[in-house]
Amino acid sequence: MKKRSFALVAALLALAVGSAWAAGGQEPTRGTIIVGSKIDTEGGLLGEMMVLLLRAHGFNAVDKTELGPTDVVRKAIISGEIDLYPEYTGNGAFFFHGIDPAIWKDPAKGYAMVKKLDLSQNGIVWLTPAPANNTWAIAVRRDLATEQHLSSLEDLARYVNAGGRFKLAASDEFVSRPDVLPAFEKAYGFTLSKSQLLVLSSGNTAQTEKAAADATDGVNAAMAYGTDGQLAALGLVVLADTKEVEPVYEPTPIVREAIYKKYPAIAAILDPVFKGLTLETLQRLNAKIAIEGQEARSVAKAYLVSQGFLK
Repeated sequence: MKKRSFALVAALLALAVGSAWAAGGQEPTRGTIIVGSKIDTEGGLLGEMMVLLLRAHGFNAVDKTELGPTDVVRKAIISGEIDLYPEYTGNGAFFFHGIDPAIWKDPAKGYAMVKKLDLSQNGIVWLTPAPANNTWAIAVRRDLATEQHLSSLEDLARYVNAGGRFKLAASDEFVSRPDVLPAFEKAYGFTLSKSQLLVLSSGNTAQTEKAAADATDGVNAAMAYGTDGQLAALGLVVLADTKEVEPVYEPTPIVREAIYKKYPAIAAILDPVFKGLTLETLQRLNAKIAIEGQEARSVAKAYLVSQGFLK
Protein backbone atom coordinates (compact mmCIF):
# COMPACT_ATOMS: atom_id res chain seq x y z
CA MET A 1 0.00 0.00 0.00
CA LYS A 2 2.81 2.36 0.93
CA LYS A 3 4.59 1.55 -2.32
CA ARG A 4 1.46 2.40 -4.30
CA SER A 5 1.01 5.71 -2.43
CA PHE A 6 4.62 6.62 -3.03
CA ALA A 7 4.32 5.80 -6.70
CA LEU A 8 1.19 7.94 -7.00
CA VAL A 9 2.86 10.93 -5.33
CA ALA A 10 5.92 10.54 -7.54
CA ALA A 11 3.76 10.42 -10.65
CA LEU A 12 1.83 13.52 -9.65
CA LEU A 13 5.06 15.38 -8.89
CA ALA A 14 6.51 14.42 -12.25
CA LEU A 15 3.34 15.59 -13.99
CA ALA A 16 3.47 18.98 -12.21
CA VAL A 17 7.12 19.53 -13.09
CA GLY A 18 6.51 18.46 -16.66
CA SER A 19 3.63 20.92 -16.99
CA ALA A 20 5.75 23.77 -15.67
CA TRP A 21 8.52 22.85 -18.09
CA ALA A 22 6.10 22.79 -21.03
CA ALA A 23 4.74 26.20 -20.07
CA GLY A 24 8.08 27.91 -19.63
CA GLY A 25 10.45 26.05 -21.93
CA GLN A 26 12.77 24.95 -19.12
CA GLU A 27 12.45 22.80 -16.04
CA PRO A 28 11.99 25.12 -13.03
CA THR A 29 14.87 24.76 -10.59
CA ARG A 30 14.96 28.12 -8.82
CA GLY A 31 11.61 28.30 -7.07
CA THR A 32 8.39 30.22 -7.55
CA ILE A 33 7.98 33.94 -8.30
CA ILE A 34 4.51 35.45 -8.71
CA VAL A 35 4.51 38.12 -11.42
CA GLY A 36 1.81 40.78 -11.60
CA SER A 37 1.19 43.86 -13.72
CA LYS A 38 -1.32 46.65 -14.23
CA ILE A 39 -4.38 46.14 -16.38
CA ASP A 40 -3.31 48.08 -19.46
CA THR A 41 -1.51 47.43 -22.73
CA GLU A 42 2.00 48.16 -21.52
CA GLY A 43 1.39 46.42 -18.21
CA GLY A 44 0.52 43.23 -20.06
CA LEU A 45 3.52 43.59 -22.36
CA LEU A 46 6.11 44.16 -19.62
CA GLY A 47 4.55 41.61 -17.30
CA GLU A 48 4.67 38.91 -19.97
CA MET A 49 8.29 39.77 -20.73
CA MET A 50 9.16 39.15 -17.09
CA VAL A 51 7.22 35.88 -16.96
CA LEU A 52 8.95 34.57 -20.10
CA LEU A 53 12.42 35.65 -18.97
CA LEU A 54 12.10 34.11 -15.52
CA ARG A 55 10.77 30.84 -16.90
CA ALA A 56 13.61 30.72 -19.41
CA HIS A 57 16.05 30.99 -16.49
CA GLY A 58 14.55 28.16 -14.49
CA PHE A 59 11.97 29.88 -12.31
CA ASN A 60 8.38 28.78 -11.86
CA ALA A 61 6.92 32.18 -12.80
CA VAL A 62 3.23 32.37 -11.91
CA ASP A 63 1.41 34.67 -14.32
CA LYS A 64 -0.86 37.22 -12.60
CA THR A 65 -0.35 39.94 -15.18
CA GLU A 66 -3.04 42.57 -15.83
CA LEU A 67 -4.16 42.18 -12.23
CA GLY A 68 -5.72 45.63 -11.83
CA PRO A 69 -5.02 49.37 -11.58
CA THR A 70 -2.17 50.87 -9.57
CA ASP A 71 -3.78 50.67 -6.13
CA VAL A 72 -4.69 47.00 -6.58
CA VAL A 73 -1.26 45.91 -7.79
CA ARG A 74 0.47 48.04 -5.18
CA LYS A 75 -1.50 46.45 -2.34
CA ALA A 76 -0.79 43.01 -3.82
CA ILE A 77 2.99 43.39 -3.68
CA ILE A 78 2.99 44.94 -0.21
CA SER A 79 0.80 42.13 1.13
CA GLY A 80 2.88 39.44 -0.60
CA GLU A 81 0.12 38.35 -2.97
CA ILE A 82 2.58 38.98 -5.81
CA ASP A 83 6.39 39.20 -5.77
CA LEU A 84 7.26 41.27 -8.80
CA TYR A 85 5.66 43.74 -11.22
CA PRO A 86 6.54 46.71 -13.47
CA GLU A 87 5.93 50.05 -11.74
CA TYR A 88 6.68 53.65 -12.79
CA THR A 89 9.14 55.97 -11.06
CA GLY A 90 6.79 58.97 -11.10
CA ASN A 91 4.31 57.10 -8.94
CA GLY A 92 6.67 57.83 -6.07
CA ALA A 93 4.86 61.18 -5.90
CA PHE A 94 1.62 59.27 -5.32
CA PHE A 95 3.06 56.70 -2.89
CA PHE A 96 5.11 59.09 -0.74
CA HIS A 97 3.99 62.55 0.36
CA GLY A 98 5.93 65.57 1.54
CA ILE A 99 8.65 65.25 -1.13
CA ASP A 100 9.73 68.19 -3.27
CA PRO A 101 7.63 67.80 -6.47
CA ALA A 102 10.61 68.86 -8.60
CA ILE A 103 12.40 65.63 -7.68
CA TRP A 104 9.85 63.51 -9.53
CA LYS A 105 10.37 65.50 -12.74
CA ASP A 106 14.07 64.58 -12.84
CA PRO A 107 14.53 60.95 -14.03
CA ALA A 108 17.65 60.21 -11.98
CA LYS A 109 16.54 61.99 -8.80
CA GLY A 110 13.03 60.56 -8.94
CA TYR A 111 14.35 57.02 -9.37
CA ALA A 112 16.85 57.40 -6.54
CA MET A 113 14.19 58.78 -4.21
CA VAL A 114 11.52 56.15 -4.83
CA LYS A 115 14.13 53.40 -4.66
CA LYS A 116 15.31 54.62 -1.26
CA LEU A 117 11.86 55.22 0.23
CA ASP A 118 10.23 52.02 -0.99
CA LEU A 119 13.06 49.86 0.33
CA SER A 120 13.15 51.49 3.76
CA GLN A 121 9.39 51.74 4.28
CA ASN A 122 8.01 48.73 2.41
CA GLY A 123 10.87 46.31 1.76
CA ILE A 124 10.54 46.71 -2.01
CA VAL A 125 13.56 46.77 -4.32
CA TRP A 126 13.55 48.86 -7.52
CA LEU A 127 15.67 47.40 -10.31
CA THR A 128 16.89 49.19 -13.47
CA PRO A 129 14.36 51.53 -15.17
CA ALA A 130 13.69 51.72 -18.89
CA PRO A 131 14.75 54.98 -20.60
CA ALA A 132 11.18 55.90 -21.59
CA ASN A 133 8.77 58.42 -20.08
CA ASN A 134 5.30 56.87 -19.98
CA THR A 135 3.73 59.90 -18.36
CA TRP A 136 0.03 60.77 -18.14
CA ALA A 137 -1.32 62.96 -20.93
CA ILE A 138 -4.50 64.23 -22.57
CA ALA A 139 -4.96 63.59 -26.29
CA VAL A 140 -7.65 65.13 -28.48
CA ARG A 141 -9.06 64.23 -31.88
CA ARG A 142 -6.98 65.70 -34.69
CA ASP A 143 -9.99 67.42 -36.24
CA LEU A 144 -10.67 69.22 -32.95
CA ALA A 145 -7.01 70.16 -32.55
CA THR A 146 -6.92 71.59 -36.07
CA GLU A 147 -10.21 73.48 -35.88
CA GLN A 148 -9.56 75.00 -32.46
CA HIS A 149 -5.76 75.35 -32.69
CA LEU A 150 -5.11 73.07 -29.73
CA SER A 151 -1.51 72.00 -29.19
CA SER A 152 -1.04 72.43 -25.44
CA LEU A 153 -3.00 72.16 -22.20
CA GLU A 154 -2.99 75.95 -22.07
CA ASP A 155 -4.88 75.91 -25.36
CA LEU A 156 -7.28 73.36 -23.93
CA ALA A 157 -7.98 75.54 -20.89
CA ARG A 158 -8.79 78.46 -23.19
CA TYR A 159 -11.14 76.30 -25.25
CA VAL A 160 -12.93 74.70 -22.27
CA ASN A 161 -13.32 78.00 -20.41
CA ALA A 162 -14.86 79.59 -23.53
CA GLY A 163 -17.57 76.91 -23.48
CA GLY A 164 -16.15 74.67 -26.18
CA ARG A 165 -17.63 71.20 -26.55
CA PHE A 166 -15.33 68.79 -24.75
CA LYS A 167 -15.69 65.28 -23.33
CA LEU A 168 -12.82 63.21 -21.99
CA ALA A 169 -12.64 59.41 -21.74
CA ALA A 170 -10.44 58.42 -18.81
CA SER A 171 -9.97 55.87 -16.06
CA ASP A 172 -11.26 56.37 -12.55
CA GLU A 173 -7.63 56.55 -11.42
CA PHE A 174 -6.86 59.39 -13.84
CA VAL A 175 -9.91 61.36 -12.73
CA SER A 176 -9.67 60.79 -8.98
CA ARG A 177 -5.94 60.82 -8.24
CA PRO A 178 -4.92 64.30 -7.07
CA ASP A 179 -1.67 64.17 -9.06
CA VAL A 180 -3.34 63.62 -12.44
CA LEU A 181 -6.49 65.34 -13.79
CA PRO A 182 -6.99 67.54 -10.68
CA ALA A 183 -3.34 68.61 -10.99
CA PHE A 184 -3.84 69.50 -14.67
CA GLU A 185 -6.99 71.46 -13.84
CA LYS A 186 -5.31 73.40 -11.04
CA ALA A 187 -2.16 74.21 -13.01
CA TYR A 188 -3.92 75.30 -16.21
CA GLY A 189 -7.06 76.84 -14.71
CA PHE A 190 -9.95 74.76 -16.01
CA THR A 191 -12.52 72.40 -14.50
CA LEU A 192 -14.35 69.54 -16.15
CA SER A 193 -17.88 68.73 -15.02
CA LYS A 194 -19.20 65.18 -14.64
CA SER A 195 -21.01 65.54 -17.96
CA GLN A 196 -17.65 66.22 -19.63
CA LEU A 197 -16.20 62.91 -18.43
CA LEU A 198 -16.66 59.31 -19.56
CA VAL A 199 -15.10 57.39 -16.66
CA LEU A 200 -14.00 53.82 -17.38
CA SER A 201 -13.00 51.34 -14.69
CA SER A 202 -10.03 50.09 -16.70
CA GLY A 203 -6.79 52.03 -16.95
CA ASN A 204 -6.21 50.75 -20.48
CA THR A 205 -5.60 53.68 -22.83
CA ALA A 206 -6.46 51.44 -25.77
CA GLN A 207 -10.07 51.81 -24.59
CA THR A 208 -10.01 55.53 -23.78
CA GLU A 209 -8.30 56.40 -27.06
CA LYS A 210 -10.64 54.24 -29.11
CA ALA A 211 -13.59 56.00 -27.45
CA ALA A 212 -12.19 59.34 -28.61
CA ALA A 213 -11.38 58.10 -32.10
CA ASP A 214 -14.91 56.66 -32.49
CA ALA A 215 -16.56 59.68 -30.80
CA THR A 216 -18.29 57.27 -28.41
CA ASP A 217 -20.99 59.07 -26.41
CA GLY A 218 -19.67 62.42 -27.69
CA VAL A 219 -16.10 61.81 -26.52
CA ASN A 220 -13.47 63.88 -28.35
CA ALA A 221 -10.49 63.51 -25.98
CA ALA A 222 -8.77 60.71 -24.09
CA MET A 223 -6.47 59.89 -21.26
CA ALA A 224 -3.19 58.79 -22.84
CA TYR A 225 0.28 57.58 -21.94
CA GLY A 226 3.58 58.80 -23.36
CA THR A 227 4.53 55.39 -24.78
CA ASP A 228 1.21 54.69 -26.51
CA GLY A 229 1.85 53.56 -30.06
CA GLN A 230 -1.69 53.86 -31.39
CA LEU A 231 -2.18 57.63 -31.10
CA ALA A 232 -1.21 58.59 -34.65
CA ALA A 233 -3.11 55.67 -36.17
CA LEU A 234 -6.25 56.69 -34.27
CA GLY A 235 -5.98 60.32 -35.36
CA LEU A 236 -5.25 61.70 -31.89
CA VAL A 237 -2.91 64.52 -30.86
CA VAL A 238 -1.23 64.71 -27.43
CA LEU A 239 -1.50 68.16 -25.85
CA ALA A 240 1.82 69.44 -24.52
CA ASP A 241 2.18 69.75 -20.75
CA THR A 242 4.10 73.03 -21.03
CA LYS A 243 4.15 73.58 -17.25
CA GLU A 244 5.56 70.09 -16.66
CA VAL A 245 2.82 69.20 -14.20
CA GLU A 246 3.39 65.47 -14.49
CA PRO A 247 6.38 63.57 -13.11
CA VAL A 248 8.63 61.37 -15.24
CA TYR A 249 7.24 57.83 -15.35
CA GLU A 250 9.96 55.34 -16.29
CA PRO A 251 8.84 51.69 -16.20
CA THR A 252 10.87 49.68 -13.69
CA PRO A 253 10.66 46.13 -12.33
CA ILE A 254 10.08 46.17 -8.58
CA VAL A 255 10.40 43.10 -6.36
CA ARG A 256 9.82 42.21 -2.74
CA GLU A 257 13.10 42.38 -0.80
CA ALA A 258 12.69 38.86 0.60
CA ILE A 259 12.39 37.44 -2.91
CA TYR A 260 15.28 39.56 -4.21
CA LYS A 261 17.58 38.39 -1.41
CA LYS A 262 16.63 34.80 -2.13
CA TYR A 263 17.04 35.17 -5.90
CA PRO A 264 19.43 38.09 -6.64
CA ALA A 265 19.82 36.76 -10.19
CA ILE A 266 16.50 38.46 -10.98
CA ALA A 267 18.38 41.73 -11.52
CA ALA A 268 20.84 40.19 -13.99
CA ILE A 269 17.93 38.67 -15.91
CA LEU A 270 15.70 41.73 -16.15
CA ASP A 271 18.06 44.75 -16.13
CA PRO A 272 19.55 44.25 -19.63
CA VAL A 273 16.06 44.00 -21.13
CA PHE A 274 14.68 47.13 -19.49
CA LYS A 275 17.79 49.14 -20.42
CA GLY A 276 16.88 48.63 -24.07
CA LEU A 277 13.21 49.62 -23.83
CA THR A 278 13.34 53.13 -25.28
CA LEU A 279 10.30 55.34 -25.86
CA GLU A 280 10.23 54.45 -29.54
CA THR A 281 10.59 50.73 -28.84
CA LEU A 282 7.70 50.71 -26.37
CA GLN A 283 5.49 52.74 -28.71
CA ARG A 284 6.15 50.22 -31.48
CA LEU A 285 5.50 47.18 -29.28
CA ASN A 286 2.39 48.69 -27.67
CA ALA A 287 1.00 49.43 -31.14
CA LYS A 288 1.29 45.77 -32.10
CA ILE A 289 -1.08 44.96 -29.25
CA ALA A 290 -3.44 47.94 -29.36
CA ILE A 291 -3.67 48.41 -33.14
CA GLU A 292 -2.75 45.07 -34.71
CA GLY A 293 -4.58 43.04 -32.07
CA GLN A 294 -1.66 40.74 -31.24
CA GLU A 295 -1.50 39.04 -27.85
CA ALA A 296 0.79 40.65 -25.28
CA ARG A 297 2.69 37.40 -24.74
CA SER A 298 3.29 36.92 -28.47
CA VAL A 299 4.63 40.47 -28.85
CA ALA A 300 6.80 40.10 -25.76
CA LYS A 301 8.24 36.80 -26.91
CA ALA A 302 8.96 37.99 -30.46
CA TYR A 303 10.81 41.03 -29.12
CA LEU A 304 12.87 39.03 -26.61
CA VAL A 305 13.84 36.52 -29.29
CA SER A 306 14.78 39.28 -31.75
CA GLN A 307 17.08 40.84 -29.13
CA GLY A 308 18.72 37.55 -28.20
CA PHE A 309 17.22 37.30 -24.71
CA LEU A 310 15.24 34.16 -25.60
CA LYS A 311 15.92 31.38 -28.04
